[in-house]
Amino acid sequence: MDDLEPGRGGGKRDRTARLMRVASLLSQHPDGMRPKDIAERLGMSVRNVYRDLRALEDEVELPTWSEGGRWGVLDAAFLPPLKLSLQEAMAVFVAARLMVRYADKYDPDLGSAFEKLAENLPPALRSHVQRSLDVLQEAPHDTDFTNHVHLLTQAWAERRVVEIEYEGAAYEGRPGERTRRTLRPWLIEPSLETHALYLIAWDEDRAGMRTFKIERIRDVRLTPRQFELPEPGGLERELRRGWDIIADQPPVRVELRFSPSVAERVLETRWHALQDTDREADGSLRWRTTVSGIIEIRLWILSWGDDVEVLAPQELRDQVREIHQRAADRNSG
Repeated sequence: MDDLEPGRGGGKRDRTARLMRVASLLSQHPDGMRPKDIAERLGMSVRNVYRDLRALEDEVELPTWSEGGRWGVLDAAFLPPLKLSLQEAMAVFVAARLMVRYADKYDPDLGSAFEKLAENLPPALRSHVQRSLDVLQEAPHDTDFTNHVHLLTQAWAERRVVEIEYEGAAYEGRPGERTRRTLRPWLIEPSLETHALYLIAWDEDRAGMRTFKIERIRDVRLTPRQFELPEPGGLERELRRGWDIIADQPPVRVELRFSPSVAERVLETRWHALQDTDREADGSLRWRTTVSGIIEIRLWILSWGDDVEVLAPQELRDQVREIHQRAADRNSG
Protein backbone atom coordinates (compact mmCIF):
# COMPACT_ATOMS: atom_id res chain seq x y z
CA MET A 1 0.00 0.00 0.00
CA ASP A 2 1.68 3.22 -1.20
CA ASP A 3 -0.38 5.76 0.76
CA LEU A 4 -0.71 5.44 4.52
CA GLU A 5 -4.17 5.81 5.98
CA PRO A 6 -4.94 9.41 7.07
CA GLY A 7 -4.23 9.88 10.73
CA ARG A 8 -1.83 6.94 10.98
CA GLY A 9 1.84 7.74 11.31
CA GLY A 10 1.58 11.06 9.52
CA GLY A 11 0.23 9.52 6.30
CA LYS A 12 -1.23 12.76 5.03
CA ARG A 13 2.08 14.46 5.59
CA ASP A 14 3.89 11.65 3.75
CA ARG A 15 1.58 12.09 0.77
CA THR A 16 2.13 15.86 0.76
CA ALA A 17 5.89 15.33 0.84
CA ARG A 18 5.65 12.85 -2.07
CA LEU A 19 3.60 15.26 -4.18
CA MET A 20 6.18 17.93 -3.46
CA ARG A 21 8.98 15.63 -4.63
CA VAL A 22 7.14 14.99 -7.90
CA ALA A 23 6.50 18.71 -8.42
CA SER A 24 10.09 19.59 -7.52
CA LEU A 25 11.46 17.00 -9.94
CA LEU A 26 9.29 18.35 -12.76
CA SER A 27 10.39 21.91 -12.00
CA GLN A 28 14.02 20.82 -12.55
CA HIS A 29 13.20 19.45 -16.02
CA PRO A 30 11.71 22.24 -18.16
CA ASP A 31 11.39 19.83 -21.11
CA GLY A 32 9.25 17.50 -19.03
CA MET A 33 9.69 13.87 -17.95
CA ARG A 34 8.03 10.58 -18.77
CA PRO A 35 6.06 9.02 -15.89
CA LYS A 36 8.30 5.93 -16.15
CA ASP A 37 11.40 8.09 -15.52
CA ILE A 38 9.71 9.85 -12.61
CA ALA A 39 8.83 6.49 -11.08
CA GLU A 40 12.40 5.23 -11.37
CA ARG A 41 13.88 8.44 -9.96
CA LEU A 42 11.55 8.52 -6.90
CA GLY A 43 11.17 4.79 -6.30
CA MET A 44 7.44 4.75 -7.09
CA SER A 45 5.15 2.72 -9.31
CA VAL A 46 4.12 4.23 -12.64
CA ARG A 47 0.47 3.90 -11.57
CA ASN A 48 1.09 6.05 -8.50
CA VAL A 49 3.03 8.60 -10.56
CA TYR A 50 0.00 9.07 -12.80
CA ARG A 51 -2.21 9.37 -9.72
CA ASP A 52 0.07 12.02 -8.21
CA LEU A 53 0.24 13.95 -11.47
CA ARG A 54 -3.54 14.11 -11.52
CA ALA A 55 -3.55 15.16 -7.85
CA LEU A 56 -1.11 18.00 -8.62
CA GLU A 57 -3.53 19.21 -11.28
CA ASP A 58 -6.86 18.69 -9.50
CA GLU A 59 -6.06 19.13 -5.79
CA VAL A 60 -2.98 21.33 -5.68
CA GLU A 61 -4.03 23.20 -8.86
CA LEU A 62 -0.43 23.22 -10.10
CA PRO A 63 -0.33 24.32 -13.76
CA THR A 64 1.01 21.19 -15.47
CA TRP A 65 1.26 20.20 -19.12
CA SER A 66 1.55 16.88 -20.96
CA GLU A 67 2.66 16.32 -24.53
CA GLY A 68 4.16 13.38 -26.38
CA GLY A 69 4.11 11.24 -23.26
CA ARG A 70 6.03 13.79 -21.21
CA TRP A 71 4.73 15.80 -18.23
CA GLY A 72 5.97 19.12 -16.92
CA VAL A 73 5.03 22.25 -14.98
CA LEU A 74 4.69 25.74 -16.39
CA ASP A 75 7.39 28.27 -15.54
CA ALA A 76 4.91 30.36 -13.53
CA ALA A 77 4.18 27.49 -11.16
CA PHE A 78 7.07 28.26 -8.78
CA LEU A 79 8.65 31.40 -7.42
CA PRO A 80 12.46 31.68 -7.66
CA PRO A 81 14.22 29.64 -4.93
CA LEU A 82 15.29 31.39 -1.74
CA LYS A 83 18.76 30.97 -0.28
CA LEU A 84 18.37 31.55 3.43
CA SER A 85 20.97 31.75 6.14
CA LEU A 86 20.29 29.83 9.34
CA GLN A 87 19.20 33.04 11.05
CA GLU A 88 16.88 33.94 8.15
CA ALA A 89 15.43 30.44 8.14
CA MET A 90 14.77 30.73 11.87
CA ALA A 91 12.93 34.01 11.30
CA VAL A 92 10.70 32.37 8.68
CA PHE A 93 10.20 29.36 10.93
CA VAL A 94 9.10 31.53 13.88
CA ALA A 95 6.61 33.36 11.65
CA ALA A 96 5.21 30.06 10.40
CA ARG A 97 5.04 28.72 13.96
CA LEU A 98 2.79 31.62 14.88
CA MET A 99 0.48 30.59 12.04
CA VAL A 100 0.46 26.98 13.25
CA ARG A 101 -0.30 27.97 16.84
CA TYR A 102 -3.27 30.08 15.88
CA ALA A 103 -4.60 28.11 12.90
CA ASP A 104 -8.05 26.64 13.48
CA LYS A 105 -7.99 24.66 10.24
CA TYR A 106 -5.45 22.79 8.12
CA ASP A 107 -3.57 24.97 5.64
CA PRO A 108 -2.07 22.81 2.87
CA ASP A 109 0.05 25.69 1.57
CA LEU A 110 1.56 26.30 4.99
CA GLY A 111 2.25 22.57 5.28
CA SER A 112 3.92 22.52 1.88
CA ALA A 113 6.00 25.58 2.72
CA PHE A 114 7.12 23.93 5.96
CA GLU A 115 8.17 20.80 4.07
CA LYS A 116 10.30 22.86 1.69
CA LEU A 117 11.79 24.87 4.52
CA ALA A 118 12.76 21.68 6.34
CA GLU A 119 14.73 20.27 3.40
CA ASN A 120 17.81 22.45 3.98
CA LEU A 121 17.73 22.99 7.72
CA PRO A 122 20.06 21.55 10.37
CA PRO A 123 18.64 18.41 12.06
CA ALA A 124 17.69 20.18 15.31
CA LEU A 125 15.58 22.81 13.56
CA ARG A 126 14.22 20.27 11.06
CA SER A 127 12.79 18.21 13.91
CA HIS A 128 10.90 21.27 15.16
CA VAL A 129 9.46 21.75 11.67
CA GLN A 130 8.28 18.16 11.58
CA ARG A 131 6.60 18.49 14.98
CA SER A 132 4.90 21.67 13.77
CA LEU A 133 3.58 19.73 10.78
CA ASP A 134 2.23 17.04 13.11
CA VAL A 135 0.28 19.70 15.03
CA LEU A 136 -0.98 21.37 11.85
CA GLN A 137 -2.10 18.03 10.42
CA GLU A 138 -4.53 17.53 13.31
CA ALA A 139 -6.56 20.63 12.36
CA PRO A 140 -9.78 20.12 10.36
CA HIS A 141 -9.80 20.61 6.59
CA ASP A 142 -11.97 23.23 4.85
CA THR A 143 -11.77 22.89 1.07
CA ASP A 144 -13.97 25.89 0.32
CA PHE A 145 -11.87 28.14 2.55
CA THR A 146 -8.64 26.95 0.92
CA ASN A 147 -10.03 27.51 -2.58
CA HIS A 148 -11.18 31.01 -1.66
CA VAL A 149 -7.74 31.87 -0.26
CA HIS A 150 -6.13 30.59 -3.48
CA LEU A 151 -8.42 32.72 -5.67
CA LEU A 152 -7.96 35.82 -3.52
CA THR A 153 -4.18 35.31 -3.52
CA GLN A 154 -4.23 35.11 -7.31
CA ALA A 155 -6.39 38.22 -7.54
CA TRP A 156 -4.08 40.10 -5.16
CA ALA A 157 -0.93 39.05 -7.07
CA GLU A 158 -2.44 39.90 -10.47
CA ARG A 159 -4.28 43.03 -9.18
CA ARG A 160 -7.60 41.76 -10.44
CA VAL A 161 -11.00 42.87 -9.21
CA VAL A 162 -13.08 40.12 -7.58
CA GLU A 163 -16.78 39.66 -6.95
CA ILE A 164 -17.68 37.87 -3.73
CA GLU A 165 -20.77 36.71 -1.92
CA TYR A 166 -20.35 37.63 1.75
CA GLU A 167 -22.32 36.63 4.82
CA GLY A 168 -22.17 39.23 7.56
CA ALA A 169 -21.76 38.31 11.22
CA ALA A 170 -24.82 37.05 13.09
CA TYR A 171 -26.10 39.55 15.63
CA GLU A 172 -28.34 38.90 18.64
CA GLY A 173 -29.49 35.55 17.26
CA ARG A 174 -30.24 36.90 13.78
CA PRO A 175 -28.33 35.46 10.81
CA GLY A 176 -25.99 37.77 8.96
CA GLU A 177 -27.07 39.44 5.74
CA ARG A 178 -25.73 38.02 2.47
CA THR A 179 -24.48 40.60 -0.01
CA ARG A 180 -22.63 40.69 -3.31
CA ARG A 181 -19.53 42.88 -3.22
CA THR A 182 -17.09 44.06 -5.89
CA LEU A 183 -13.62 44.38 -4.38
CA ARG A 184 -10.04 45.34 -5.11
CA PRO A 185 -7.96 42.97 -2.93
CA TRP A 186 -5.26 44.97 -1.17
CA LEU A 187 -4.01 42.58 1.52
CA ILE A 188 -4.66 39.25 3.25
CA GLU A 189 -3.97 39.48 6.99
CA PRO A 190 -4.11 36.96 9.86
CA SER A 191 -5.71 37.90 13.18
CA LEU A 192 -4.27 36.75 16.50
CA GLU A 193 -7.52 37.69 18.24
CA THR A 194 -9.91 35.58 16.15
CA HIS A 195 -7.48 32.97 14.72
CA ALA A 196 -8.82 33.80 11.25
CA LEU A 197 -7.72 35.28 7.92
CA TYR A 198 -9.11 38.59 6.67
CA LEU A 199 -9.23 40.28 3.30
CA ILE A 200 -8.57 44.02 3.36
CA ALA A 201 -9.96 45.50 0.17
CA TRP A 202 -11.41 48.56 -1.51
CA ASP A 203 -15.16 48.04 -1.74
CA GLU A 204 -16.28 49.58 -5.05
CA ASP A 205 -19.94 49.45 -4.06
CA ARG A 206 -19.36 51.45 -0.86
CA ALA A 207 -16.42 53.52 -2.11
CA GLY A 208 -14.22 52.74 0.89
CA MET A 209 -11.77 50.33 2.46
CA ARG A 210 -13.46 47.38 4.17
CA THR A 211 -12.36 44.27 6.09
CA PHE A 212 -13.83 40.83 5.30
CA LYS A 213 -13.41 37.63 7.28
CA ILE A 214 -12.51 35.02 4.67
CA GLU A 215 -14.41 32.29 6.54
CA ARG A 216 -17.61 34.26 5.84
CA ILE A 217 -16.98 34.49 2.10
CA ARG A 218 -19.35 32.05 0.35
CA ASP A 219 -18.23 32.55 -3.25
CA VAL A 220 -15.35 34.20 -5.13
CA ARG A 221 -15.20 35.09 -8.82
CA LEU A 222 -12.19 36.67 -10.52
CA THR A 223 -12.98 39.32 -13.10
CA PRO A 224 -10.74 40.39 -16.00
CA ARG A 225 -10.66 43.97 -14.68
CA GLN A 226 -7.44 45.15 -13.07
CA PHE A 227 -6.80 47.91 -10.56
CA GLU A 228 -4.00 50.11 -9.30
CA LEU A 229 -2.84 49.92 -5.71
CA PRO A 230 -3.32 53.01 -3.51
CA GLU A 231 -0.59 55.62 -3.35
CA PRO A 232 2.65 54.33 -1.76
CA GLY A 233 2.42 54.43 2.01
CA GLY A 234 -1.31 55.17 2.07
CA LEU A 235 -2.43 51.66 2.98
CA GLU A 236 0.36 51.30 5.53
CA ARG A 237 -0.74 54.51 7.26
CA GLU A 238 -4.29 53.22 7.50
CA LEU A 239 -3.18 49.83 8.84
CA ARG A 240 -1.01 51.42 11.55
CA ARG A 241 -4.18 52.63 13.26
CA GLY A 242 -5.68 49.13 13.38
CA TRP A 243 -5.43 47.33 16.70
CA ASP A 244 -5.62 43.89 15.15
CA ILE A 245 -7.38 43.68 11.79
CA ILE A 246 -9.97 46.46 11.63
CA ALA A 247 -8.54 49.55 9.94
CA ASP A 248 -11.66 50.93 8.27
CA GLN A 249 -13.23 52.72 11.25
CA PRO A 250 -12.88 56.41 12.26
CA PRO A 251 -9.75 57.12 14.35
CA VAL A 252 -10.28 57.27 18.11
CA ARG A 253 -7.86 58.61 20.72
CA VAL A 254 -7.70 56.18 23.66
CA GLU A 255 -6.16 57.00 27.04
CA LEU A 256 -5.75 54.45 29.86
CA ARG A 257 -4.28 54.34 33.36
CA PHE A 258 -2.68 51.06 34.47
CA SER A 259 -2.16 50.30 38.15
CA PRO A 260 1.39 50.18 39.59
CA SER A 261 1.12 46.39 39.98
CA VAL A 262 1.03 45.82 36.19
CA ALA A 263 2.79 48.93 34.88
CA GLU A 264 6.12 47.17 34.28
CA ARG A 265 4.41 44.30 32.46
CA VAL A 266 2.59 46.72 30.19
CA LEU A 267 5.85 48.50 29.38
CA GLU A 268 7.57 45.24 28.42
CA THR A 269 5.60 45.12 25.16
CA ARG A 270 4.89 47.69 22.49
CA TRP A 271 1.20 46.96 22.05
CA HIS A 272 0.47 49.42 19.26
CA ALA A 273 2.53 51.27 16.68
CA LEU A 274 1.20 54.68 17.72
CA GLN A 275 1.30 54.29 21.52
CA ASP A 276 3.03 56.64 23.97
CA THR A 277 3.37 56.32 27.75
CA ASP A 278 4.16 58.29 30.91
CA ARG A 279 4.91 57.01 34.42
CA GLU A 280 3.00 58.71 37.24
CA ALA A 281 4.47 59.58 40.65
CA ASP A 282 2.48 56.78 42.32
CA GLY A 283 3.96 54.17 39.93
CA SER A 284 0.89 53.92 37.69
CA LEU A 285 1.19 54.19 33.92
CA ARG A 286 -0.59 56.52 31.51
CA TRP A 287 -0.96 54.81 28.15
CA ARG A 288 -2.27 56.50 24.99
CA THR A 289 -2.76 55.66 21.33
CA THR A 290 -4.99 56.36 18.31
CA VAL A 291 -6.84 53.33 16.93
CA SER A 292 -9.38 52.48 14.25
CA GLY A 293 -12.60 52.18 16.26
CA ILE A 294 -12.86 50.75 19.79
CA ILE A 295 -14.16 47.21 19.20
CA GLU A 296 -10.81 45.41 19.13
CA ILE A 297 -8.93 47.41 21.77
CA ARG A 298 -11.88 46.94 24.15
CA LEU A 299 -11.16 43.20 24.32
CA TRP A 300 -7.55 43.91 25.25
CA ILE A 301 -8.55 46.41 27.93
CA LEU A 302 -10.98 43.91 29.48
CA SER A 303 -8.19 41.32 29.67
CA TRP A 304 -6.45 43.51 32.31
CA GLY A 305 -9.41 43.29 34.68
CA ASP A 306 -9.44 45.93 37.44
CA ASP A 307 -5.80 46.91 36.84
CA VAL A 308 -6.77 49.37 34.11
CA GLU A 309 -9.01 52.45 34.03
CA VAL A 310 -10.33 53.95 30.80
CA LEU A 311 -9.82 57.72 30.86
CA ALA A 312 -10.98 58.42 27.30
CA PRO A 313 -13.10 58.25 25.25
CA GLN A 314 -16.21 58.33 27.43
CA GLU A 315 -18.04 55.85 25.17
CA LEU A 316 -15.34 53.23 25.74
CA ARG A 317 -15.27 53.95 29.49
CA ASP A 318 -19.05 53.40 29.65
CA GLN A 319 -18.86 50.15 27.67
CA VAL A 320 -16.11 48.67 29.86
CA ARG A 321 -18.00 49.62 33.04
CA GLU A 322 -21.25 48.05 31.75
CA ILE A 323 -19.50 44.84 30.69
CA HIS A 324 -17.86 44.46 34.11
CA GLN A 325 -21.20 45.12 35.80
CA ARG A 326 -22.99 42.48 33.71
CA ALA A 327 -20.20 40.00 34.43
CA ALA A 328 -20.45 40.72 38.16
CA ASP A 329 -24.23 40.24 38.10
CA ARG A 330 -23.93 36.98 36.16
CA ASN A 331 -21.34 35.55 38.54
CA SER A 332 -22.89 36.71 41.81
CA GLY A 333 -24.52 34.34 44.31
